[in-house]
Amino acid sequence: LMGLAWVNPGRVSAHCDTLDGPVILDARKALEKKDVTPVLKWIPQEDEKTIHEAFDKTLAVRALGNEARDLADTYFFETLVRIHRQSEGAPYTGLKPAGSVDPLIAEADRSLESGSADKLETQVLDAVKQGIHETFHEAVQARKSKDTSVASGRDFVKAYVTFVHYVERLYQDAHNRAAHEGHEAAPAPAGAEHHGH
Repeated sequence: LMGLAWVNPGRVSAHCDTLDGPVILDARKALEKKDVTPVLKWIPQEDEKTIHEAFDKTLAVRALGNEARDLADTYFFETLVRIHRQSEGAPYTGLKPAGSVDPLIAEADRSLESGSADKLETQVLDAVKQGIHETFHEAVQARKSKDTSVASGRDFVKAYVTFVHYVERLYQDAHNRAAHEGHEAAPAPAGAEHHGH
């Protein structure tokens, strides 16, 4: 896998459904304190009633014993994560075990805790450089024989498209944070026209 292949949207968006992710950590705090407030930030206002009801049911069942407590907690976690992911337009595919968070996302969380993004920045930039180097190298090599045959020409076109789209996505992501926030994408900066390959 080259460059940022390990930082893909599917894996990133799944961060919230891990048992050691921030949503579940807040859910555990809420249950411990018997106060639902810490988890409300993870859901839309219109779903608060559902979460309040699930929370109250969970607290009632938790009092019945350890086995009931585990089942009740899982029910609450699943309800909370399902609604959170639904609000992001993402499917709920079940809770993931602790330790399954992507290393980059784990580092992003640590950067927030420490107040420094230096290590995170280094990891991302190293991956970007590697991705550019690999796709560029493949395109350069394929270009050398692009006119020797139709097959070689097609190999070049494939490598060229991969390279151009890769750097284009990087550039647009770097200049358009709104796209990651679920808002309408802003116009691409001058000189970053989309290549319809």
